[in-house]
Amino acid sequence: MKLYNKENREVLKERILHSEEKRNTVSFYNYYQLKNPAFVRDYLFIEFDKLGVLGRIYVAHEGINAQASVPQQNWDAFVSFMDSVDFLHGLRLNTAVENDDRSFFKLIVRLKDKIVADGLNDATFDVTDKGTHLSAEAFNAITENPETILVDMRNHYESEVGHFEGAWCPDVDTFREQLPLVVNELADKKDKPVVMYCTGGIRCEKASAWLKHNGFKDVYQLEGGIIKYARDAKAQGLPIKFRGKNFVFDERLGERINEEIIAHCHQCGEPADTHVNCANKACNLLFIQCKACGEKTEITCSPECHAIVQLPEEEQVILRKNRDPGIRIFSKGRFRESIDHRP
Repeated sequence: MKLYNKENREVLKERILHSEEKRNTVSFYNYYQLKNPAFVRDYLFIEFDKLGVLGRIYVAHEGINAQASVPQQNWDAFVSFMDSVDFLHGLRLNTAVENDDRSFFKLIVRLKDKIVADGLNDATFDVTDKGTHLSAEAFNAITENPETILVDMRNHYESEVGHFEGAWCPDVDTFREQLPLVVNELADKKDKPVVMYCTGGIRCEKASAWLKHNGFKDVYQLEGGIIKYARDAKAQGLPIKFRGKNFVFDERLGERINEEIIAHCHQCGEPADTHVNCANKACNLLFIQCKACGEKTEITCSPECHAIVQLPEEEQVILRKNRDPGIRIFSKGRFRESIDHRP
């Protein structure tokens, strides 16, 4: 039986772009000790493929982390399947703030060493001793306290387009880099309430336990992250303290929480918060680009890349042969504010 996609990504993309099928974008995770993650990986691929699920699912000994797109006509069957599996039963399913039928183009279920790369040795601390979960209402209340330290546990390119009022947004590229930085920067504030948030909650599950292990006394985390907060605050008529756009790790690259634009085009400096990948596939740089610059440069990041995309595809293939650009992210080398001067 086929346990991975064999079709070309561009073919799959065109299929979804021209499909009228309605889909729900959803994310979920669970820290759970899996004895045989390889078996779980294969089982999930088979069952999700039957249901027409697309997305990116990571499986490791420590659990599962998933972002997926589910056909609406199969939603009930998807929920029933989830509830039939012990370690998936009853999980919170974070549905997208802005639903999009084109968030994913193929199904990937991949084995990983960890479901989130954190650089921690889990054997050295109690990963279950997590921070107190906060509802949207409780989050709004505790962040009114001037003693509260609010920390954005995401990467700089995520917080650049959107973050909570008063949050400290560390200038880091990875979660692995952020964990020791937060502990060190807040070393003299271990008695103050520390509230953390991320996109869907998974990073804060491990980060809050790490802070408690390092002596922080009063640690909290936003339950369900920005995604659940935005939905709950709107449904309950609460003030929404999030400014701008929520970066997401799928084809959308963002979902709008409100109409405020807090970022700027990396090419001309005009207000903009749309992330794109450079059209030169050998570059693939992730950066913010306004509509005008996108039209002018054909969604490229530099004159060199613009010149390359003018070449015939056969020549472009030769130029990028044996080259893997990996994940390249625009970094402005922003000054890292000390916690005492957080916004």
